[in-house]
Amino acid sequence: MKHLLTVTLLATSLQTTAQLLQPVPFSQVAITDQFWSPRQLTISKTTIPVCIFQTEVKTPRIRNFEKVTNHSGQKHEGIYFDDSDVYKALEAIAYSLKTHPDEKLEQKADEWIDKIAAAQQPDGYLNTYYTLNGIDKRWSDMEKHEDYCAGHLFEAAVAYYNTTGKTKLLNVATKLADHIDKTFREPNRHWVSGHEEIELALVKLYKATNNKKYLDLADWFLQQRGHGYGKGVIWDNWTNSAYCQDSLPVRDQRQITGHAVRAMYLYTGAADVGAALKDSGYMTAMEAVWEDVVHRNMYLTGGIGSSGHNEGFTDDYDLPNEHAYCETCASVGMVFWNQRMNRLTGDAKYIDVLERSLYNGALDGLSLSGDRFFYGNPLASSGQHQRQEWFGTACCPANISRLVASVGDYVYVQSDKELWVNLFIGSKTKIKLKNGEVELQQQTNYPWDGTVNITVSPKRSQQIPLHIRIPGWAQNTATPGDAYYFTDKLEVKATIKINGQPVDYQVNNGYAVINRTWKKGDVLTVDLPMEVRKVAAIDKIKENRNRIALQRGPLVYCLEHADNNGQVKNIIVPEPTKWKAEMDNNLLNGVVTLKGEVPVVKLSADGQSVTTEKQPVTAIPYFSWANRGKGEMEIWIPTKISAISLKP
Repeated sequence: MKHLLTVTLLATSLQTTAQLLQPVPFSQVAITDQFWSPRQLTISKTTIPVCIFQTEVKTPRIRNFEKVTNHSGQKHEGIYFDDSDVYKALEAIAYSLKTHPDEKLEQKADEWIDKIAAAQQPDGYLNTYYTLNGIDKRWSDMEKHEDYCAGHLFEAAVAYYNTTGKTKLLNVATKLADHIDKTFREPNRHWVSGHEEIELALVKLYKATNNKKYLDLADWFLQQRGHGYGKGVIWDNWTNSAYCQDSLPVRDQRQITGHAVRAMYLYTGAADVGAALKDSGYMTAMEAVWEDVVHRNMYLTGGIGSSGHNEGFTDDYDLPNEHAYCETCASVGMVFWNQRMNRLTGDAKYIDVLERSLYNGALDGLSLSGDRFFYGNPLASSGQHQRQEWFGTACCPANISRLVASVGDYVYVQSDKELWVNLFIGSKTKIKLKNGEVELQQQTNYPWDGTVNITVSPKRSQQIPLHIRIPGWAQNTATPGDAYYFTDKLEVKATIKINGQPVDYQVNNGYAVINRTWKKGDVLTVDLPMEVRKVAAIDKIKENRNRIALQRGPLVYCLEHADNNGQVKNIIVPEPTKWKAEMDNNLLNGVVTLKGEVPVVKLSADGQSVTTEKQPVTAIPYFSWANRGKGEMEIWIPTKISAISLKP
């Protein structure tokens, strides 16, 4: 009976909130704060030019489109999914043009779009790998990412149309989508996408064109999974159908399996389709899979996918630190998926996870300079890890670029009459409600400071329930589930004031709901407790036994060689250690550091004995490590000397 009740509640939640909660798109949100604004500028001025250089000069990605148009008989160069990197870069360009208009950059995008359009076949097909290597073989191998590339084209086309109003790439996208629909859905030719992505992209295309055919096609792709249609084709070189979440129909899935990025894109698409069709079956499945991910298979950084072997999941609680895979794209996917889950349910726990992945697991993939990248994001290093200029499989640079450029997408959601503040990012927006337009302005130094001022200015005074997320970490919950927990209980709670006067509030689904008649210029102030918290892991995560991690606000911290005499694996942090948070504007573009005095273990020259002495140590935000060369790094720090392994 308990299970039936849960399903009923989920279905009811889906049917009510899916109709009401809508995102406030990034194009309506001007980011003004000192944390994200400089990063968006770096994306515009440094990262996107790097992507352009690598895409059209250093590698043959654009050249492949030119070869198709030239009819020269030349073969495809590079990897079969390289087209997708062109599209992701275009999407990042589209977002950046909205926040940082640039005539030359827009001209470059138009130049690429002309080449893409010229390479499209008369029947709408578009994929340089098969067009150059034998178009007669197209749609014959489900693992060759044809539909994955198409999905990224759809996303780029919608983003570029929304930014510029230009329809050329959107017309290419709809023509390709029509080709896919005629090839598969209309004749019901079974097909399992080897690398999911097209599902969520088709929903974006549906919303941009209002053509329900694309929503139906997205649902059709979801329904193909779990019936054995992929056997004998996709799995020749892989272990089993679980690798791309094809073991069970999507509505029947309850556990996470396989490749992490593919899973995130699949479940994001399922959430989108479930919301659009009001399909509670998708929601019930995703709630169970989400719990399996977050409660048993997620790192403290919000990273997922522990194994490099399958770029994904293994056994529950198998979460190694130094050998963690944690692909940047998987953390980007966690942001996408948790955003959709929040919109479906109105529950802030999904934004808690989104925020964790955004500030830690995803942001770590981009260097402070904007021109170096991590593909995988380990939680410890002996000095073997360093950021790279580029990758053969180059999905991550453009992926983190498009996320940072569009971070405004994740700050606010709304219904007809209510507003939700999900992320604390200095910003301005105007939101249309049923009873009139409301302007919101956030001013904050978050994540370094916990004070957030939100100015509410309706055109005319009106009653608006304003939902302010109170993060789980501010309510003594490290993460949803019991995998991680704070070793102490914080007695201080978040406070809320309106025009300087304290107000009482109740927390509902993770939000403080302030329902009042707002007048122009009212200021709501949230003060979140920013004490340094010590995090422990349950014993099932064996690599973290007798270790703790440090967290302040949404940020996970680490010890890095550059701040600690060149070595961190000899540091012990006893439980009673006191930490002092200090802003250092001269370090790593300005970060809050954590400073303490702890025992440091020293090995004798002959390796036969050890001594300990107290020394000052410094911890930095995890996202900022590996910007000063190779060296040791630890998130999970030993609390006992027995947990240390020293080398002479």
